[in-house]
Amino acid sequence: MGKLLVSAMNHAPELTGCGKYTGELVALMAGRGHEVEVVTAPPHYPGWTVKAPYRNRYSTEERDGARLYRCPVLVRSAMGGIWRLIAPMSFAASSAPVTLWRALRRRPDTVLSIEPTLFAAPFVLLSAWLTGARTVLHVQDLEVDAAFAVGHLGGAGGLKRLAAAFERFCLSRFDTIVTISQRMAERIAQKGIPEERIALVRNWVDLGHVRPLPTAYAYREELGLPRDAFVALYSGNIGPKQGLDVVVEAARQLADRSDIVFAIAGEGPSLADLQRQAAGLPNVHFLPFQPYARLPEFLSLCDLHLLPQQASAADLVLPSKLGGMLASGRPILVTAEPGTELADFLVGAATLVTPGDPRAMADALSAHAAGAVAETREQCLALAATLSEKGAMDKMVQVLFVQRS
Repeated sequence: MGKLLVSAMNHAPELTGCGKYTGELVALMAGRGHEVEVVTAPPHYPGWTVKAPYRNRYSTEERDGARLYRCPVLVRSAMGGIWRLIAPMSFAASSAPVTLWRALRRRPDTVLSIEPTLFAAPFVLLSAWLTGARTVLHVQDLEVDAAFAVGHLGGAGGLKRLAAAFERFCLSRFDTIVTISQRMAERIAQKGIPEERIALVRNWVDLGHVRPLPTAYAYREELGLPRDAFVALYSGNIGPKQGLDVVVEAARQLADRSDIVFAIAGEGPSLADLQRQAAGLPNVHFLPFQPYARLPEFLSLCDLHLLPQQASAADLVLPSKLGGMLASGRPILVTAEPGTELADFLVGAATLVTPGDPRAMADALSAHAAGAVAETREQCLALAATLSEKGAMDKMVQVLFVQRS
């Protein structure tokens, strides 16, 4: 069995994004008998606030067979502009001495860095160099490309050139880079990384947990949703990359249809703006995140899953929520252009509409509500099978403990 040190700004009990997958990866590696330590921040995503019982300070805890060292991070609920740099930089600074200490103390076989955030990577690389450990970068999000594509950090200029140079410096020094989509792997290769040092492991789904269930009508009533309406559900982070304004505008187009309702579940920096945009729309319901234990039931309360995405981010991120949607067996309506990886991956298993076109979304949704769209259940379940948790973990073990540069 191997010894693994993980540097990750996000970790369990976060329910979405990188934290969800890093938490599951750590738990599954520990469950296979590996010794795992994690240097992370208090849970703060997607709301960008640290909530009780956690406090934004140094602490340790045991979780899922691993030892966690939590380090403070500067966050606030309005995470725009320069705060998109301050938050990850603050974690990199607060976690650096802890990462170095645990590496020197435990002498891990492998040090794994999760992107985001890449700001912690130099300290991961230094820790590994001092101890002779193997280095692996797990890219959940091409942080630099995505930040500029969705406007977090403005447009071109000196900051963009500096960020790109820092990214190239870090990427070039890892033994292996794991990413979650083929297009992301291609982008990493374009940044000068040899293809033999890039591995593809898509984000996974626990098929023993998320599975097709009968429509959860009682859960609908519990959450205040109409029992007999056609329910279109979005669940996940509510931020700029998701482009959820198109969902609200599609709901506006269908405001006179009492038989169709939209449920938007989650948290994030764009939630307040989205609620203001949807004010007065009787067919839009905002819901909090639901407990993970109830995820199969929650994903089965809808008639249709919504997967919006900004066009500019289409090939920079592959939505982590996709596996659960597929495993639920429900139809999926996706905003993606033909030729993007998301569109190619879902061919035959989802309805595609043009990003940013609420009329197209409303028309497609109406067609689903009328039963005028071909059944895709079997295609969805077949794709979900390719994202199985066990298959992904087998690949990660190979990357973390078997391969050598």
